Amino acid sequence: MSNENFNSGLISVDDHVQEPPELWTRRLSKARWGNRLPHLKAQSDGTQRWVVDGNELPLSGVGLTGALMDDRNRVPQSWEEVPAAAYKPSERLRAMDADGVAYSVLYPTVAGLSGENFGRLTDTDLELACVQAYNDWLIEEWASMSKRFVPQCIVPLWPAEATVSEIKRAVRIGHKGVIFPAVPMELRNVPHINDAVYDRIWAVCQDLDVPICFHPGSFNTIQFAAHEYFQGKLAGTLEALTQPASLVFVLVNLLLSRILLRFPKLKVVFAESSLGWGTYLLEYADHQAEQDRLQTEGYPKLSEMFRRQCYLTGWYDRATIKTRSHVPAENILWATNFPLATSTWPSTRDYLTRSLEGLPENSRRAILSENASKLYRLQELQN
Repeated sequence: MSNENFNSGLISVDDHVQEPPELWTRRLSKARWGNRLPHLKAQSDGTQRWVVDGNELPLSGVGLTGALMDDRNRVPQSWEEVPAAAYKPSERLRAMDADGVAYSVLYPTVAGLSGENFGRLTDTDLELACVQAYNDWLIEEWASMSKRFVPQCIVPLWPAEATVSEIKRAVRIGHKGVIFPAVPMELRNVPHINDAVYDRIWAVCQDLDVPICFHPGSFNTIQFAAHEYFQGKLAGTLEALTQPASLVFVLVNLLLSRILLRFPKLKVVFAESSLGWGTYLLEYADHQAEQDRLQTEGYPKLSEMFRRQCYLTGWYDRATIKTRSHVPAENILWATNFPLATSTWPSTRDYLTRSLEGLPENSRRAILSENASKLYRLQELQN
Protein backbone atom coordinates (compact mmCIF):
# COMPACT_ATOMS: atom_id res chain seq x y z
CA MET A 1 0.00 0.00 0.00
CA SER A 2 1.61 3.27 -1.11
CA ASN A 3 1.80 6.07 1.44
CA GLU A 4 1.27 8.71 -1.23
CA ASN A 5 -1.38 7.11 -3.45
CA PHE A 6 -3.85 5.73 -0.98
CA ASN A 7 -7.05 7.22 -2.40
CA SER A 8 -9.67 5.00 -0.78
CA GLY A 9 -10.77 4.34 2.77
CA LEU A 10 -11.76 6.42 5.75
CA ILE A 11 -10.79 10.06 6.13
CA SER A 12 -10.46 10.40 9.88
CA VAL A 13 -11.19 14.04 10.67
CA ASP A 14 -10.11 14.05 14.31
CA ASP A 15 -6.75 12.52 15.23
CA HIS A 16 -4.03 13.96 17.43
CA VAL A 17 -0.28 14.38 17.14
CA GLN A 18 1.89 14.09 20.22
CA GLU A 19 4.38 16.94 20.19
CA PRO A 20 7.95 15.82 21.04
CA PRO A 21 9.90 17.40 23.92
CA GLU A 22 12.29 19.28 21.63
CA LEU A 23 9.70 20.86 19.35
CA TRP A 24 9.81 24.34 20.89
CA THR A 25 13.27 24.25 22.48
CA ARG A 26 14.92 23.51 19.11
CA ARG A 27 12.84 25.91 17.02
CA LEU A 28 12.78 28.93 19.33
CA SER A 29 15.51 31.03 20.89
CA LYS A 30 16.68 29.67 24.22
CA ALA A 31 18.56 32.93 24.76
CA ARG A 32 15.35 34.94 24.45
CA TRP A 33 12.84 32.67 26.10
CA GLY A 34 14.84 30.44 28.46
CA ASN A 35 12.70 28.01 30.43
CA ARG A 36 9.52 29.82 29.47
CA LEU A 37 9.34 27.63 26.37
CA PRO A 38 7.19 24.48 26.49
CA HIS A 39 9.36 21.67 27.86
CA LEU A 40 9.26 18.55 29.99
CA LYS A 41 10.26 19.03 33.60
CA ALA A 42 11.32 16.17 35.84
CA GLN A 43 9.39 15.69 39.08
CA SER A 44 10.78 14.48 42.39
CA ASP A 45 9.06 11.12 41.95
CA GLY A 46 10.75 10.49 38.60
CA THR A 47 7.77 11.42 36.45
CA GLN A 48 7.69 14.33 33.99
CA ARG A 49 5.26 17.16 33.34
CA TRP A 50 4.88 19.69 30.55
CA VAL A 51 5.61 23.26 31.69
CA VAL A 52 5.02 26.51 29.76
CA ASP A 53 6.00 29.95 31.02
CA GLY A 54 6.53 28.53 34.50
CA ASN A 55 3.12 26.88 34.70
CA GLU A 56 2.41 23.16 34.59
CA LEU A 57 -0.05 22.26 31.85
CA PRO A 58 -3.34 20.58 32.77
CA LEU A 59 -2.23 17.16 31.53
CA SER A 60 -2.21 14.18 33.87
CA GLY A 61 0.97 12.92 32.24
CA VAL A 62 3.16 13.69 29.23
CA GLY A 63 0.69 12.71 26.50
CA LEU A 64 -2.72 11.36 25.56
CA THR A 65 -2.02 7.96 24.03
CA GLY A 66 -4.53 5.62 25.65
CA ALA A 67 -5.31 3.66 22.46
CA LEU A 68 -1.68 2.57 22.29
CA MET A 69 -1.25 1.63 25.96
CA ASP A 70 -1.76 -1.82 27.48
CA ASP A 71 -4.35 -0.18 29.73
CA ARG A 72 -6.28 2.54 27.90
CA ASN A 73 -6.82 4.43 31.14
CA ARG A 74 -3.09 4.70 31.82
CA VAL A 75 -1.41 7.99 30.93
CA PRO A 76 2.34 7.90 30.21
CA GLN A 77 4.22 9.60 33.01
CA SER A 78 7.56 10.01 31.21
CA TRP A 79 8.57 10.44 27.60
CA GLU A 80 10.08 6.96 27.47
CA GLU A 81 6.57 5.54 27.94
CA VAL A 82 5.07 7.34 24.94
CA PRO A 83 4.51 4.91 22.02
CA ALA A 84 6.23 5.87 18.78
CA ALA A 85 3.01 5.90 16.72
CA ALA A 86 1.91 8.92 18.75
CA TYR A 87 4.80 11.14 17.63
CA LYS A 88 6.59 9.51 14.68
CA PRO A 89 4.95 10.08 11.29
CA SER A 90 6.34 6.84 9.84
CA GLU A 91 4.88 4.80 12.69
CA ARG A 92 1.60 6.72 12.45
CA LEU A 93 1.25 5.71 8.80
CA ARG A 94 1.64 2.06 9.78
CA ALA A 95 -1.07 2.46 12.40
CA MET A 96 -3.34 4.11 9.82
CA ASP A 97 -2.74 1.29 7.34
CA ALA A 98 -3.62 -1.31 9.97
CA ASP A 99 -6.94 0.45 10.63
CA GLY A 100 -7.98 1.26 7.06
CA VAL A 101 -7.46 5.03 7.36
CA ALA A 102 -6.63 6.86 4.14
CA TYR A 103 -6.14 10.39 5.50
CA SER A 104 -5.79 11.78 9.00
CA VAL A 105 -6.81 15.33 9.94
CA LEU A 106 -4.56 16.43 12.79
CA TYR A 107 -5.19 18.21 16.09
CA PRO A 108 -2.58 18.99 18.78
CA THR A 109 -2.11 17.56 22.27
CA VAL A 110 0.42 19.52 24.34
CA ALA A 111 -0.72 22.81 22.79
CA GLY A 112 -4.22 21.90 23.96
CA LEU A 113 -6.94 20.14 21.99
CA SER A 114 -7.85 23.55 20.53
CA GLY A 115 -4.55 25.31 21.15
CA GLU A 116 -5.95 26.64 24.43
CA ASN A 117 -2.78 26.03 26.44
CA PHE A 118 -1.10 28.80 24.46
CA GLY A 119 -4.30 30.85 24.47
CA ARG A 120 -3.91 31.20 28.24
CA LEU A 121 -0.54 32.92 27.88
CA THR A 122 -0.69 36.64 28.61
CA ASP A 123 2.59 37.36 26.81
CA THR A 124 1.35 37.69 23.24
CA ASP A 125 4.88 37.48 21.80
CA LEU A 126 5.50 34.14 23.50
CA GLU A 127 2.05 32.92 22.47
CA LEU A 128 2.70 33.74 18.81
CA ALA A 129 6.16 32.16 18.87
CA CYS A 130 4.81 28.90 20.33
CA VAL A 131 1.91 28.82 17.86
CA GLN A 132 4.08 29.43 14.82
CA ALA A 133 6.66 26.85 15.90
CA TYR A 134 3.90 24.23 16.14
CA ASN A 135 2.36 25.17 12.80
CA ASP A 136 5.73 25.07 11.02
CA TRP A 137 6.65 21.74 12.66
CA LEU A 138 3.38 20.14 11.57
CA ILE A 139 4.02 21.10 7.95
CA GLU A 140 7.73 20.28 7.90
CA GLU A 141 7.72 17.05 9.92
CA TRP A 142 4.29 15.58 9.09
CA ALA A 143 2.59 17.04 6.02
CA SER A 144 5.81 17.10 4.00
CA MET A 145 6.36 13.40 4.71
CA SER A 146 2.98 12.26 3.42
CA LYS A 147 -0.05 13.83 1.79
CA ARG A 148 -2.13 11.52 3.96
CA PHE A 149 -1.56 13.87 6.91
CA VAL A 150 -3.96 16.81 6.78
CA PRO A 151 -2.54 19.69 8.85
CA GLN A 152 -4.66 22.23 10.72
CA CYS A 153 -3.20 25.33 12.29
CA ILE A 154 -3.61 26.61 15.80
CA VAL A 155 -3.70 30.39 16.21
CA PRO A 156 -2.86 33.11 18.70
CA LEU A 157 -6.01 33.91 20.63
CA TRP A 158 -5.50 37.66 20.69
CA PRO A 159 -5.35 40.25 19.28
CA ALA A 160 -7.61 39.38 16.36
CA GLU A 161 -5.18 40.97 13.89
CA ALA A 162 -2.53 38.47 14.96
CA THR A 163 -5.02 35.62 14.60
CA VAL A 164 -5.91 36.65 11.05
CA SER A 165 -2.29 37.12 10.09
CA GLU A 166 -1.33 33.65 11.32
CA ILE A 167 -4.30 32.04 9.56
CA LYS A 168 -3.19 33.60 6.27
CA ARG A 169 0.42 32.52 6.82
CA ALA A 170 -0.52 28.99 7.88
CA VAL A 171 -2.88 28.41 4.97
CA ARG A 172 -0.24 29.73 2.59
CA ILE A 173 2.26 27.08 3.77
CA GLY A 174 -0.27 24.25 3.55
CA HIS A 175 -2.69 24.12 6.49
CA LYS A 176 -6.20 22.95 5.57
CA GLY A 177 -8.22 23.99 8.63
CA VAL A 178 -8.19 26.44 11.54
CA ILE A 179 -8.48 25.22 15.14
CA PHE A 180 -9.94 27.80 17.50
CA PRO A 181 -11.04 27.64 21.17
CA ALA A 182 -14.83 27.77 21.23
CA VAL A 183 -15.00 29.81 24.43
CA PRO A 184 -11.96 32.12 24.31
CA MET A 185 -13.26 34.35 27.12
CA GLU A 186 -12.74 31.41 29.51
CA LEU A 187 -9.02 31.43 28.77
CA ARG A 188 -8.14 35.06 29.42
CA ASN A 189 -9.57 38.56 29.37
CA VAL A 190 -10.73 38.81 25.75
CA PRO A 191 -14.13 39.71 24.26
CA HIS A 192 -16.99 37.23 24.07
CA ILE A 193 -16.79 35.05 20.98
CA ASN A 194 -19.94 36.72 19.59
CA ASP A 195 -18.27 40.13 19.62
CA ALA A 196 -17.91 41.75 16.21
CA VAL A 197 -14.14 41.96 16.69
CA TYR A 198 -13.95 38.27 15.75
CA ASP A 199 -15.71 38.88 12.44
CA ARG A 200 -12.37 39.34 10.70
CA ILE A 201 -11.46 35.78 11.79
CA TRP A 202 -14.66 34.27 10.39
CA ALA A 203 -14.22 36.36 7.24
CA VAL A 204 -10.71 35.15 6.51
CA CYS A 205 -11.72 31.52 7.02
CA GLN A 206 -14.66 32.02 4.67
CA ASP A 207 -12.52 33.80 2.08
CA LEU A 208 -9.75 31.18 2.20
CA ASP A 209 -12.29 28.33 2.19
CA VAL A 210 -10.94 26.63 5.31
CA PRO A 211 -13.19 25.31 8.08
CA ILE A 212 -13.11 26.67 11.62
CA CYS A 213 -12.85 23.71 13.99
CA PHE A 214 -14.08 23.51 17.59
CA HIS A 215 -12.86 20.66 19.77
CA PRO A 216 -14.33 19.80 23.20
CA GLY A 217 -12.08 19.61 26.21
CA SER A 218 -10.72 23.13 25.75
CA PHE A 219 -13.38 24.81 27.89
CA ASN A 220 -15.06 24.08 31.21
CA THR A 221 -18.71 24.57 30.28
CA ILE A 222 -20.79 21.65 31.61
CA GLN A 223 -17.64 19.71 32.49
CA PHE A 224 -17.79 18.60 36.11
CA ALA A 225 -14.59 18.30 38.11
CA ALA A 226 -14.16 14.67 39.12
CA HIS A 227 -15.17 13.93 42.72
CA GLU A 228 -12.67 11.94 44.78
CA TYR A 229 -14.92 8.92 44.22
CA PHE A 230 -14.08 9.06 40.51
CA GLN A 231 -10.68 7.45 40.20
CA GLY A 232 -9.02 5.54 37.37
CA LYS A 233 -11.53 4.24 34.86
CA LEU A 234 -14.43 6.20 36.37
CA ALA A 235 -12.57 9.50 35.96
CA GLY A 236 -11.85 8.67 32.32
CA THR A 237 -15.47 7.70 31.71
CA LEU A 238 -16.74 10.95 33.24
CA GLU A 239 -14.48 13.00 31.00
CA ALA A 240 -15.33 10.99 27.88
CA LEU A 241 -19.08 11.38 28.42
CA THR A 242 -19.16 15.07 29.36
CA GLN A 243 -16.79 16.47 26.72
CA PRO A 244 -18.98 15.86 23.63
CA ALA A 245 -22.07 17.10 25.50
CA SER A 246 -20.32 20.40 26.20
CA LEU A 247 -20.59 21.23 22.50
CA VAL A 248 -24.35 21.65 22.95
CA PHE A 249 -23.69 25.14 24.32
CA VAL A 250 -21.28 25.97 21.50
CA LEU A 251 -23.70 24.96 18.75
CA VAL A 252 -26.69 26.73 20.31
CA ASN A 253 -24.66 29.91 20.66
CA LEU A 254 -23.46 29.64 17.07
CA LEU A 255 -26.99 29.21 15.72
CA LEU A 256 -28.27 32.27 17.60
CA SER A 257 -25.19 34.51 17.35
CA ARG A 258 -25.83 35.58 13.73
CA ILE A 259 -22.28 34.51 12.85
CA LEU A 260 -23.64 32.01 10.34
CA LEU A 261 -26.01 34.64 8.97
CA ARG A 262 -23.22 37.14 8.43
CA PHE A 263 -20.88 34.53 6.95
CA PRO A 264 -23.10 32.13 5.00
CA LYS A 265 -20.17 30.28 3.38
CA LEU A 266 -18.23 29.71 6.60
CA LYS A 267 -17.86 26.00 7.41
CA VAL A 268 -17.78 24.85 11.04
CA VAL A 269 -16.57 21.46 12.28
CA PHE A 270 -17.54 20.12 15.70
CA ALA A 271 -14.80 17.58 16.40
CA GLU A 272 -15.35 14.61 18.72
CA SER A 273 -18.97 15.69 19.01
CA SER A 274 -20.88 12.41 18.48
CA LEU A 275 -24.22 12.56 16.64
CA GLY A 276 -27.26 11.67 18.71
CA TRP A 277 -27.60 14.88 20.69
CA GLY A 278 -27.59 16.86 17.45
CA THR A 279 -30.90 15.28 16.42
CA TYR A 280 -32.54 16.27 19.70
CA LEU A 281 -31.02 19.75 19.72
CA LEU A 282 -31.92 20.71 16.16
CA GLU A 283 -35.46 19.41 16.50
CA TYR A 284 -35.85 21.38 19.74
CA ALA A 285 -34.16 24.47 18.25
CA ASP A 286 -36.66 24.61 15.38
CA HIS A 287 -39.56 24.14 17.79
CA GLN A 288 -38.39 26.87 20.16
CA ALA A 289 -37.51 29.28 17.34
CA GLU A 290 -41.00 28.85 15.94
CA GLN A 291 -42.57 29.46 19.34
CA ASP A 292 -40.44 32.55 19.88
CA ARG A 293 -41.08 33.71 16.30
CA LEU A 294 -37.41 34.21 15.54
CA GLN A 295 -38.27 34.54 11.86
CA THR A 296 -39.43 38.06 12.70
CA GLU A 297 -35.84 38.74 13.79
CA GLY A 298 -34.49 37.66 10.41
CA TYR A 299 -33.59 34.08 11.27
CA PRO A 300 -34.22 31.24 8.85
CA LYS A 301 -35.04 27.81 10.23
CA LEU A 302 -32.15 27.04 12.58
CA SER A 303 -31.69 23.49 11.34
CA GLU A 304 -31.38 24.82 7.79
CA MET A 305 -28.46 27.03 8.84
CA PHE A 306 -26.86 24.01 10.45
CA ARG A 307 -27.27 21.88 7.33
CA ARG A 308 -25.83 24.66 5.20
CA GLN A 309 -22.65 25.18 7.23
CA CYS A 310 -21.99 22.73 10.07
CA TYR A 311 -20.62 19.22 10.58
CA LEU A 312 -20.84 16.80 13.49
CA THR A 313 -18.30 14.02 13.95
CA GLY A 314 -19.08 10.40 14.76
CA TRP A 315 -16.75 7.61 15.78
CA TYR A 316 -18.89 4.99 17.52
CA ASP A 317 -22.43 6.23 16.78
CA ARG A 318 -25.13 4.44 14.86
CA ALA A 319 -25.85 6.80 11.96
CA THR A 320 -29.48 5.73 11.73
CA ILE A 321 -32.38 7.08 9.70
CA LYS A 322 -33.67 8.82 12.84
CA THR A 323 -30.37 10.62 13.33
CA ARG A 324 -30.21 11.65 9.70
CA SER A 325 -33.67 13.18 9.76
CA HIS A 326 -32.07 16.24 11.36
CA VAL A 327 -28.36 15.57 10.77
CA PRO A 328 -28.15 14.40 7.15
CA ALA A 329 -25.28 12.29 5.86
CA GLU A 330 -23.93 15.43 4.17
CA ASN A 331 -23.34 16.97 7.61
CA ILE A 332 -21.60 13.98 9.20
CA LEU A 333 -17.86 13.37 9.35
CA TRP A 334 -16.11 10.36 10.87
CA ALA A 335 -12.99 9.87 12.97
CA THR A 336 -10.95 7.32 14.86
CA ASN A 337 -9.79 9.76 17.60
CA PHE A 338 -6.34 8.21 17.42
CA PRO A 339 -4.44 7.82 19.72
CA LEU A 340 -6.79 8.94 22.52
CA ALA A 341 -8.28 6.41 24.91
CA THR A 342 -11.68 6.83 23.23
CA SER A 343 -10.26 5.81 19.84
CA THR A 344 -11.77 2.94 17.85
CA TRP A 345 -8.26 1.94 16.73
CA PRO A 346 -7.34 -0.79 15.84
CA SER A 347 -10.92 -2.05 15.35
CA THR A 348 -12.40 0.82 13.34
CA ARG A 349 -13.62 -1.47 10.56
CA ASP A 350 -15.72 -3.40 13.08
CA TYR A 351 -17.20 -0.20 14.47
CA LEU A 352 -18.02 1.04 10.99
CA THR A 353 -19.81 -2.17 10.10
CA ARG A 354 -22.04 -1.73 13.13
CA SER A 355 -22.42 2.03 12.97
CA LEU A 356 -23.31 2.34 9.31
CA GLU A 357 -25.38 -0.80 8.98
CA GLY A 358 -28.39 -0.28 6.74
CA LEU A 359 -27.21 3.01 5.24
CA PRO A 360 -27.30 3.35 1.45
CA GLU A 361 -23.91 3.31 -0.22
CA ASN A 362 -24.04 6.99 -1.20
CA SER A 363 -24.58 7.98 2.45
CA ARG A 364 -21.69 5.77 3.57
CA ARG A 365 -19.37 7.37 1.04
CA ALA A 366 -20.43 10.86 2.09
CA ILE A 367 -19.83 10.16 5.78
CA LEU A 368 -16.56 8.26 5.45
CA SER A 369 -14.77 10.24 2.78
CA GLU A 370 -16.62 12.55 0.39
CA ASN A 371 -17.67 15.21 2.91
CA ALA A 372 -14.18 15.49 4.38
CA SER A 373 -12.51 15.38 0.97
CA LYS A 374 -14.55 18.37 -0.17
CA LEU A 375 -14.26 20.24 3.13
CA TYR A 376 -10.46 19.92 3.28
CA ARG A 377 -9.97 20.11 -0.50
CA LEU A 378 -8.20 16.76 -0.60
CA GLN A 379 -9.01 16.35 -4.29
CA GLU A 380 -6.18 18.83 -4.88
CA LEU A 381 -3.74 16.41 -3.26
CA GLN A 382 -4.77 13.56 -5.55
CA ASN A 383 -4.14 15.45 -8.77
